[in-house]
Amino acid sequence: MTAESISAGDDPRRLLADVRGLAQRVRLDQRVTWLPLLVLGLVSLGAIVVHRLTSPELLECQAMPDGSQVCQVWFQAVQIYWWVALVAAYVLIAVGYRRVARKRGLGTRMWPYVITGVALVVISAAVSGVWGVLDNPYFPDVPPASVQFLLRLADPTGAIGVALLVLAWLERRPALLIFTVGYLVVALTPINFGWGEHWGSNWEFAPQLVINGGLLLLGSAGFLLAHRLRRPR
Repeated sequence: MTAESISAGDDPRRLLADVRGLAQRVRLDQRVTWLPLLVLGLVSLGAIVVHRLTSPELLECQAMPDGSQVCQVWFQAVQIYWWVALVAAYVLIAVGYRRVARKRGLGTRMWPYVITGVALVVISAAVSGVWGVLDNPYFPDVPPASVQFLLRLADPTGAIGVALLVLAWLERRPALLIFTVGYLVVALTPINFGWGEHWGSNWEFAPQLVINGGLLLLGSAGFLLAHRLRRPR
């Protein structure tokens, strides 16, 4: 970033306006919003491959009055993938932000976001572990809507959105806040438009992951385009 010194004379209001303008330019140059959205979008899509190539562990089955069976399964490989991939993603995001900050000669404010992201991965793993110990106390019935919401919030896809709220606050970016709220609505509802309901256990998660990951990638492209259009020519 280059800055030009402008004499404000003896007018304190003009001096204050110049300082505020410079601070705004610094905040704009510190933003690399497209990077975490790109990395997290790719991680979300990568989970589809893990779902397809691995099989869940069968924990328990119970017969229903209509003669059908309801089984409880654990997607061990998928959960491990999410935990490892998200931690690696936040490390990559931290490195990317630092490189951009050094290139532009600025500081960076991404550490609270990265630390929050990693902490949410740990919380997600803890919730999964506690739920496993409890052995799903509602099984074979469906948990109440409030419990399902909390589980989705602690799920890696929900944790991504919660961490993005922190990034929106750090970058003071209303557009990112609006985008993140939209992402959380899609991830926590969840919205899949009935797509892929009968694809089988190895594909049934694909529609939601495609929607979540695709939304993150579209957001990345949009913020990157906005950044390039804002840059001085």
